Amino acid sequence: MARSETVTIRLDPKMRYLAELASRVHRRTLSSYIELAIEASLAKVHLSPTGSGTTLNDVADALWDIDEPDRFVNLAASYPNLFTHEEQRLWKLIRADGSLWHGSLIEQNGEEVWNWNPTRIGNLNRDSLRNKWDELRAVAREESAF
Repeated sequence: MARSETVTIRLDPKMRYLAELASRVHRRTLSSYIELAIEASLAKVHLSPTGSGTTLNDVADALWDIDEPDRFVNLAASYPNLFTHEEQRLWKLIRADGSLWHGSLIEQNGEEVWNWNPTRIGNLNRDSLRNKWDELRAVAREESAF
């Protein structure tokens, strides 16, 4: 597996020394050992407030997608409570944008208007979302206006 993501972390000197020793025991690089330790911890991270039941490791494959917009939708479908503030803003923008949703024209006050249901993830047009993803992210980060 190619490594392409870089994460910078801070460790106090004692923790770094001990992690380096542990990596030697496992005959791994420090980076590889840290990745192994994180992977092992995912089985201990419970997604319910009670700290029991489904772990992050249990749903990892369902949440992961190679495309960021699809990962975002997967998280929205199951665990929107894990959204950051920026992701909450992004989800609000997505729900409010009728062009991103499958829907239908209905007559309202003598005019035809687009009607969509943003509470059903299955109604989301993922192709449209992928096309507008960068623009939506910029608006959510307050770098651009709609």
